Amino acid sequence: MTPRRILIVGGVAGGMSAATRLRRLLEHAEIVVFERGGHVSFANCGLPYYLGGVIDDRADLLLQTPASLAARFGLDVRVRHEVLAIDRDARTIRVRDLESGTETDEPYDALVLSPGASPVRPDLPGAERMLTLRDIDDVDAAMAALQTKPRSALVLGGGFIGLEMTENLLRRGLAVTLVERNPQVLTPLDPEMAEPVAARLRTAGVDLRLSSGVVALGADTATLVNGDTVPADLVIAATGVRPDSGLARDAGLALGPRGGIRVDDRLCTADPAIFAIGDAAEKVDALTGESRLVPLAGLANRHGRLVADAIAGREIRVRDALGTAVVGVLDLTAAVTGWNEKQLRAAGREIRVIHTHPASHTGYYPGAQPMALKLLVDARTDEILGAQGVGGEGVDKRLDVIATAMTGRLTASDLADLELAYAPQYSSAKDPVNMLGYVALNARDGLTPSIQWHELAAALDAGATLIDVRSVAEYRDGAIPGSLNIPLDDLRARLDDLPAGRLIVHCKVGQRGHAAVRLLAQHGRDAVNLDGGYLTWSAGTQSTKSMPVASAA
Repeated sequence: MTPRRILIVGGVAGGMSAATRLRRLLEHAEIVVFERGGHVSFANCGLPYYLGGVIDDRADLLLQTPASLAARFGLDVRVRHEVLAIDRDARTIRVRDLESGTETDEPYDALVLSPGASPVRPDLPGAERMLTLRDIDDVDAAMAALQTKPRSALVLGGGFIGLEMTENLLRRGLAVTLVERNPQVLTPLDPEMAEPVAARLRTAGVDLRLSSGVVALGADTATLVNGDTVPADLVIAATGVRPDSGLARDAGLALGPRGGIRVDDRLCTADPAIFAIGDAAEKVDALTGESRLVPLAGLANRHGRLVADAIAGREIRVRDALGTAVVGVLDLTAAVTGWNEKQLRAAGREIRVIHTHPASHTGYYPGAQPMALKLLVDARTDEILGAQGVGGEGVDKRLDVIATAMTGRLTASDLADLELAYAPQYSSAKDPVNMLGYVALNARDGLTPSIQWHELAAALDAGATLIDVRSVAEYRDGAIPGSLNIPLDDLRARLDDLPAGRLIVHCKVGQRGHAAVRLLAQHGRDAVNLDGGYLTWSAGTQSTKSMPVASAA
């Protein structure tokens, strides 16, 4: 039976997507939305940019109001109303009006839980002056703090939100210290892919403290774990979020292993009348089928639409989550989809790893920007397991193409034959995605074996010789210690100069290395390519400090 009264807890991304879709499907249903905060349907992803002055009008963040939603969709939207409890037997919820303090019991035929997630606030002395940035009230508090003319800011957390906050506080003219407990920023990326972002932050003047943490906050300073004191007139916590699943837990609904609300393939909880979506609900990982948390606006909005279809009796298909995400910081774009190399190796997966360093479009057309791409491939099946990109323009669309390919179950080698739009100002005749496919195809067929930057030291210790096939000028500008420089154009004539044993060849990005491996293999030599070349090795060793970059004499 079609539900007559549908209640929705939470009025931002998932909740409002569900409410408006429900109205388009069920004109005669009563739809009531309860939102604890003072605003609904606001642009929470735009909050850092309002703080930084990129978005100059606060009203631009407020996409809808209760009045506009009532006028267009006939929705009963109640802000400053907190849902306290669910009575599953009576099919009612207890609601408190935060303005008047009165409490009422509201009956439902179907209930959608979309309460979101709460920012994690580190427990340490002085934590009461930390600010977070999750809703309009938060950004109002942060804007008020800026009116006191702070000169310095401390950002806790080097993830996506932490980087956006850092960039926008720099834009406001503050001296920013960024503290991250991990040895890299952007932990969904691998260290060599995150290193260009760290380098850009340092170049911009950010005091970047990795593998660090804050033990106490003073009036205008912070004390770090190593005893250092850093200026901190303003403190922003961006250390992650926790699903707001307490309401569901108290109602006896099952939670998943990550603390989110457990749902089935129709976004239904353990109670057939109660559904859950958004940051509070656990998702299914596309690679493993296991539960995971994916606090992303795109998923929340899509699942809001899907849950409305399910409540209306329509068939739905909830796709497993890849975790595709992107962030812009200081004119760099960093994007990721699927799993990273750290996760895959920890899980014992047999993988092939591919690094490339293409330009955003043809080099002869002005304005081409460099990027680094990384593809992670199942070594047995050629399945794409993940991808990462860092660079200027065009990174986002390449990762979107790969995420689409993963959803469509294309293999890594299939990327070689994708027909993608080309004009000189947009791409190259061999698009960077096609190039990943070519490398994957060569690796699959055994034409060009490779090793990774973090495997090089062990291979050299085992007796291999490193051959740098770049030009003499490139070699003089910077080289891997112990390498022998034989430019690719001279290699064929100097085969007799090569030492016996295994040869590891490299160039700047891997393309000339590939040509060298093919030449050497056909002359009977055991040769492998250093994947991603000098650029990947340099970024990787810089990120770990295990093999400092050296300059050749």
